[in-house]
Amino acid sequence: QVQLVESGGGSVQAGGSLRLSCAASGYTSSYYCMGWFRQAPGKEREGVATIYTPGGSTKYAGSVEGRFTISQDTAKNTLYLQMNSLKPEDTAMYYCAAHWRVYYYCSPDYPTQFGYWGRGTQVTVSS
Repeated sequence: QVQLVESGGGSVQAGGSLRLSCAASGYTSSYYCMGWFRQAPGKEREGVATIYTPGGSTKYAGSVEGRFTISQDTAKNTLYLQMNSLKPEDTAMYYCAAHWRVYYYCSPDYPTQFGYWGRGTQVTVSS
């Protein structure tokens, strides 16, 4: 059974940094996509960043490009999201997600393709 467990959320001031982690277990495929999504109260879920294995190709939402970096440690089965220059509008619950579909669907634009989700970790950025 696939399990995704996020950690690393918290409260920071604008301009600060946080690193989120997602510990993954229960899958055996060598080809997979993992991503970070977020949802603020009263807003729709938004794709943040994705990374495809093998190769490590990444994609980002325009709102975070240049500030956030997605990466993974395949030996530890752990996904990361380094968030720098945080803004109040980055405040949201952040979710880790995964799928085993083709590379084309490894994008923040295709949240419905992700079949496995964690429970989320809260990020709050104050001004």
